[in-house]
Amino acid sequence: MRLVHCFFQSVKSVSSLSRGHKFHPISMDNIKKIGTHDGTFHCDEVLACYMLRLLSPNADIVRSRSQEVLDTCDVVVDVGGVYNPEKKLFDHHQRDFTISASSLIPGKPWTIKLSSAGLIYCHFGKEIIKKVVENIDETAVDGLFHRIYEGFILEIDAIDNGIPICEGEQRYYISTHLSARVKHLNPSWNQPNADVDCAFHKAMKMVGTEFEAKVNNLYSNWWPARIIVKEAISNRYNLHPTGEIIELSQFCPWTTHLFEIEKEMKLEPTIKHVIFPASLERTVWRVQSVPLEDESFQLRVPLKEQWRGLRDEELSTVSGIEGCIFVHSSGFIGGNHTRLGAIEMARKTLVS
Repeated sequence: MRLVHCFFQSVKSVSSLSRGHKFHPISMDNIKKIGTHDGTFHCDEVLACYMLRLLSPNADIVRSRSQEVLDTCDVVVDVGGVYNPEKKLFDHHQRDFTISASSLIPGKPWTIKLSSAGLIYCHFGKEIIKKVVENIDETAVDGLFHRIYEGFILEIDAIDNGIPICEGEQRYYISTHLSARVKHLNPSWNQPNADVDCAFHKAMKMVGTEFEAKVNNLYSNWWPARIIVKEAISNRYNLHPTGEIIELSQFCPWTTHLFEIEKEMKLEPTIKHVIFPASLERTVWRVQSVPLEDESFQLRVPLKEQWRGLRDEELSTVSGIEGCIFVHSSGFIGGNHTRLGAIEMARKTLVS
């Protein structure tokens, strides 16, 4: 048994926590030892350990399956057969464990069973975000918490619990996701003398780098766009009497913000098209159709079918709108040389 200085007893399983218990903050002060299992490692406990180290930078990672050894740890993840947050025990392998983010945090939409990464994130995610981004305001913390789970942690929870990405036969497989890359860092079957703890250390470094990059990118790139999208939605009736077209003052990541703000404002009708400048000189404008949901290829109202795949003069002639540049063959986006031309493309699509 070794203590791994990384880069950066037995009680009944608390299954009743999955049936609507109250969520209480848990102190992580004075954490000196973080316990997890030894042997083959997986993305969920690697990330869980990394996140706990963000909260307790001087804590050691203890890798063992010995209950006697684990009992000496201040917090235990992914081993031990117990989920008891008050005792800082965070395993999810027990038969009666059914806890998801939605059952742990009322109001959240995610129903996939949590892995050890999801458990640690749901309990301590907001404090973890504050460790990654210094002096972050609480409103941003709330926004990032949701987006990081949905766009990073959820995938790890699903893969670790063996939940397929879709129903039916998959047309292709993704083999380069984070969980797969962590798996490949384990020593292979024909390396019997390999140092598994060193490999675990490498996996923590890789996972931690990607996790922090995700948090920082969302804070610096995605989160500031919210104010632009909200302003555009607030001014939607100035652009078109139906309120179904909005104009962004500049291009920015808008889809997730739009869906969230629509829900918050209980908008009806929903927004169908987004107009924005495609160049700093504002000599090219885009009109983009809003998808049915984030990352979906299906659209609420695609641009007119007879325009799709056409370009330049031919498109302008068919549409009766000057300055047209193109309309994508799927109808999800089009271009015009002027702002008014882009607005007209959206307007004509709505009335067709």
